[in-house]
Amino acid sequence: MKLSLENLEKKVNWQGYRLPDYDIQAMREKTRENPTWLHFGAGNIFRAFPAVLVQRMLTAGLTDKGIICCEGYDEEIIDRAYRPFDNLSLCVTLYADGALKKEVVGSIAESLKLSVDSDRVAEIFCNPSLQMVSFTITEKAYILRDSENNYHADVQEDMDNGPDDCHSFMGKLASLCLKRMHACGTPLSLVSMDNCFNNGHRLQRAMLEIINSWFQKGKIDGTEFAYLTGRISFPRTMIDKITPFPNPKIAAVLRADGLDMVKPIKTAKGSKVACFVNTESPQYLLMEDVFPNGHPPLEQLGIIFTSGRIVEKSMEMKACSTLNPMDTAMAAFGSLLGYETINCTVRDEDICTFITNLSHLECMPLGADPGVLDPDEFVHEILTIRYPNPYLNDTCARIMTDTSRKVSTRYGVILSNYYNSPVPMHRVSHLRFIPLAIAAWLRYLIGVDDNGDPMELSPDPLLESLQKKLSGIQLGGEATYEQLYPILSDRTLFGLNTFEVGCGERIIDFFNQMIAGPGAVRATLHRYCDDKDTDLLI
Repeated sequence: MKLSLENLEKKVNWQGYRLPDYDIQAMREKTRENPTWLHFGAGNIFRAFPAVLVQRMLTAGLTDKGIICCEGYDEEIIDRAYRPFDNLSLCVTLYADGALKKEVVGSIAESLKLSVDSDRVAEIFCNPSLQMVSFTITEKAYILRDSENNYHADVQEDMDNGPDDCHSFMGKLASLCLKRMHACGTPLSLVSMDNCFNNGHRLQRAMLEIINSWFQKGKIDGTEFAYLTGRISFPRTMIDKITPFPNPKIAAVLRADGLDMVKPIKTAKGSKVACFVNTESPQYLLMEDVFPNGHPPLEQLGIIFTSGRIVEKSMEMKACSTLNPMDTAMAAFGSLLGYETINCTVRDEDICTFITNLSHLECMPLGADPGVLDPDEFVHEILTIRYPNPYLNDTCARIMTDTSRKVSTRYGVILSNYYNSPVPMHRVSHLRFIPLAIAAWLRYLIGVDDNGDPMELSPDPLLESLQKKLSGIQLGGEATYEQLYPILSDRTLFGLNTFEVGCGERIIDFFNQMIAGPGAVRATLHRYCDDKDTDLLI
């Protein structure tokens, strides 16, 4: 049986599945006429979280509108995972006790490809009923410049040519907002739901760079500039829900239920998708309450609308002192030590001790406490429920994707807090776990595991340039200050110069310990996780 609207009507074949309890066709017609929520980024987190939230509102009668999804980067996702299944999807929630909750999600009213459906996307933007446009497009999508600090070619072209016929995503987005102004003049909220610190500000900054260029070059007038800078809001959010790539084991469960065409596929651009998503039960979403045209009644589902300060602190807690720093450190060491999944990695005693100490002893003391979430309870849930979940099957490879775009948030922010603290006990020179985590990432970039065997590295926009800077470094050798300085002093990577704040030399020392030969990663990790070795703190 195929996942389709036709087969969904045959409810006798869906035993064990939670089904949409609303009229899907009626919802789609109303959404097409008066859309309220458009989302860019058709990946797994969208279908596991925002799409399910809309399903809850529809079921409860809180809305009669669905959500519209548009993909602007990997449009093959739409062709392979949406349209063959009538825009339906399966959300499989994986509990730590092995229980599965299987749900057919019907809240996606339309799936669009930005390149070929641009007229429909513009029509949606021009409708005054549209309240919010959200994004899960990854951190790198907000970066307009390359590693040499030059604008990407498509961005520069858009800045020079103005809002007509834009090629970059941010240029297209600014142009769509401009069309909305001329069509209805109604305000709009652009809501980044990407897992990065100050996500709303990143989106706003990227947009404003292009908009300011247009205004300065006379491509837009003062009225247009005022709308784009004053009537468009950019709420910050804190979002958290671990959603790994579709798991073949879950596909096998679904096939045993009688479903076909559920095999995960990999697109030409590397996205791993299927007609289903597998995800964990815990989830968090806080949103800064700046929605000038209103928003769907998400607060009825427990979503927290609050001040920007609280959202910022919540995101800083997650991204800089709890989950995200542990993610990267654990995945780097897990990859080097031959672990594939996170639930296996966290059971390694040395790695578990390391990430616990990284968070509790070094990151959290100078991290934020948002008040609405307890950092200690948050970390406890991560270490005891979320990471060890044997059915979630998240991988080190997924977490290591695009790490170069994440280390400034995951380590640079806390290093800066230590550097600026007047308290003597907060000296950067006292740190060992944060520098060791950074050294582990550099050791990972060598592309050789702890046994000395080649290992495949995850995609990263700076992978080639970083590996070029590390070329010539081999196991059994020793990296020099001159070799590692260009990376460790790069402010675009870390947000600071690690030598200026006082830990660059320690990172080099840790790195050299881990390239001493086969087994050196394990030996170094174990040595610095042994609290008896107090001399190592000096």
